[in-house]
Amino acid sequence: MLFSCPGIGLLKSASRGRRLWMAALWVAAGEGFAAAQTAPPPKDGDEFKISADVQIVALDVSVRDKDGGFVSGLDKGAFKVYENGKLQTVNQFSNTDQPVSVGLIVDSSGSMRPKRGDVITGALAFIGASNPADEIFVINFNDKVRRGLPDMVPFTDDITKLRAALWMGEPAGRTALYDAVLEGLKQLDMGRQSKKTLIVVSDGGDNISSHTFKDVMGAVLESRATIYTIGVFDEEDPDKNPDVLKKLANVSGGVAYFPRKPAEVMDICRQIAKDIRSRYSLAYVPQDTTHAGIKHIKVEATSADRGKLVARTRSSYVVANNTITTADRSKK
Repeated sequence: MLFSCPGIGLLKSASRGRRLWMAALWVAAGEGFAAAQTAPPPKDGDEFKISADVQIVALDVSVRDKDGGFVSGLDKGAFKVYENGKLQTVNQFSNTDQPVSVGLIVDSSGSMRPKRGDVITGALAFIGASNPADEIFVINFNDKVRRGLPDMVPFTDDITKLRAALWMGEPAGRTALYDAVLEGLKQLDMGRQSKKTLIVVSDGGDNISSHTFKDVMGAVLESRATIYTIGVFDEEDPDKNPDVLKKLANVSGGVAYFPRKPAEVMDICRQIAKDIRSRYSLAYVPQDTTHAGIKHIKVEATSADRGKLVARTRSSYVVANNTITTADRSKK
């Protein structure tokens, strides 16, 4: 049976009652992550086609220049992919702007009250700069986690509904960040798009969740989602935890931002939208498919007229007992 989806191939399987996501590689700052799947060696083109004959690894890659600017317009020949130090053949490639499923996870605890206007303005700027075909939802959280959209509307591209969802409720109470991220990942699973993204705006502190940070990290490693985080807090804030926000971003393939003042959130949100729309999709059939264990990934991008380029990607995936799972090997 042949499956087809633009940009990233996906295959779901169940093992001992636990869902494992097959075939995803999400990009992060200087780190790599891939899940593998089975597929025939594909032909070049913008569309990935998945079957069950040969393992394939799909990558989602962000490229910046030496000044930190996003680089678009590269072709397949600009990329080199290495697995465990060995050069791989890129079989499929796409550099098109593809729609994504997006969750906006917004802290509405009491500490966010003076920053709320800037945060919502930034979220609306992100929506305006995103692909018009994106499907988006909102989760607001303080002591409790609440969906911003009506129960019968899991996703929308309606700016009026999204604005109302962002303004729902009043900032008050404590911070259930971990519960909110887990709920966001669960909601993303319902999305129609192959690419999934969460944008988390918070001070990073959690003081009331029923879940632990370990629970969250386990879910992130199994998810297809890329997580961008925006840390909005005062330096004297006793609840701030920037390390949590950094880890969520690094492990999942996103970027952690820490604006110096809330007014900078709008520009950061526009930058995130541009990053999402500028990513490249690559896929390769690994040369070594016989040995289980950790497989380390490195992606290089070059361009004769753009100087040194930095390809941002997570670094590893795990092959064990004919099952592909993901493992983070981030540098601490």
